Amino acid sequence: MDDADRQVLRRCRVRLVSELQVAPLWDVLLHRELFTPGMIEDIQQAGSGSRGNQARQLVIDLETRGSQALPLFISCLEDTGQNSLASLLRTSSQAAKRDLKATRSLDLMPVVPRPLVLKPEEPGVSKQDPSKPTGKLTLAVLEPEELWPAKLRPEVLRPDVPRPEDIGSGGFSDVRAQTGSRGNADLAYVLNADPCGHCLIINNVDFNLLLSTRSGSDVDCEKLQRRFHLLHFMVEVKPNLTSKQMVQALVELARRDHGALDCCVVVILSHGCEASHRQFPGAVYGTDGCPVSIERIVNIFNGTGCPSLGGKPKLFFIQACGGDQKDHGFEVASASPEDQASERNPEPDAAPFQGNPGNYDQPDAVSSLPTPSDIFVSYSTFPGFVSWREPKSGSWYIETLDRVFEQWARSEDLQSLLLRVANAVSEKGIYKQMPGCFNFLRKKLFFKT
Repeated sequence: MDDADRQVLRRCRVRLVSELQVAPLWDVLLHRELFTPGMIEDIQQAGSGSRGNQARQLVIDLETRGSQALPLFISCLEDTGQNSLASLLRTSSQAAKRDLKATRSLDLMPVVPRPLVLKPEEPGVSKQDPSKPTGKLTLAVLEPEELWPAKLRPEVLRPDVPRPEDIGSGGFSDVRAQTGSRGNADLAYVLNADPCGHCLIINNVDFNLLLSTRSGSDVDCEKLQRRFHLLHFMVEVKPNLTSKQMVQALVELARRDHGALDCCVVVILSHGCEASHRQFPGAVYGTDGCPVSIERIVNIFNGTGCPSLGGKPKLFFIQACGGDQKDHGFEVASASPEDQASERNPEPDAAPFQGNPGNYDQPDAVSSLPTPSDIFVSYSTFPGFVSWREPKSGSWYIETLDRVFEQWARSEDLQSLLLRVANAVSEKGIYKQMPGCFNFLRKKLFFKT
């Protein structure tokens, strides 16, 4: 779906959610092949299954259904007698395309405003009329430093505190020890249970014809299985799940009794894509080629779906592409010679045919979501960009994550560990990759080692 159509859906979302009658649409949407039966079933189960929640999820998922999704959806509305909504979308779409065309026709050069003042020239020796100003006035451009009176020019004050110490490609080490906060229940989560919690790893390697085999993912899976076992988690691996099976596995995990446990970890290794979102960007593919949004995965473990994990940290590690853009990076003073001269041929975990998400959402989409407390979502790459994987050694992100956890998990909290991961991964390769996270934890998290 192009950006103009996406913006139309978002501007009209409040009215669509309020008025859209979804029940007569299901068969028409299937007939026009806008959605698969599995996708329709997922939409019907959205939220509490109410009409409003179904309408909201339908409009969100529509953005991922290709360049003709909006005109086909308008036809579906007309086929089911919802002509006022069809007219709204058609009129808004036509207006958006006119505005876009008009904007592209402009060829404006950027202008940087500079202050202009009038400065008098040296007066001549000839006598002037007393009623007229002496000397001529000419335009002059003042530089920024000339605009500030000497006494008012800004002065940067820096507190006298210790700076982080650069320790190389692994990251940074704070000169102040973190041991004080580890044992303080007000500052850090208490992870005393043994085992600490469940860890579910979904490892999708073999896909249908639309998506390539993820060579090297089994290497990642084995590393993480060993690593989280050493961190006192009960590790369960589920390979090659369809989108529906992924949701079922996650729901089954959320419904377990976590009362005697302190934490829960979900790892997903798969192809990924961009997706419309309210809080957590991106989606991951099942082996059937159907995406499951990260937002949906995370919200399976909210207070309603998983009450026994209330107040306990829920960690999600996503090794998948956030889109199909390749980051060439920018030139810096120094770079690792082995990365510059690398002859390896990494593969992306990107999948095609998904559009770019917009940068805002309508207020109605926010009010129904629970507060995402005690949630940490770590992405292998920045939203919209490719995540790289070596067929023999596994993905850059998981390889680095395993190494950093092995070396530093005994002494550093989760966010410090992932800063090290981000710093190390960002220095790899000719194409670049930048891991990141969404942190809704209330305290620091130190793994049990």
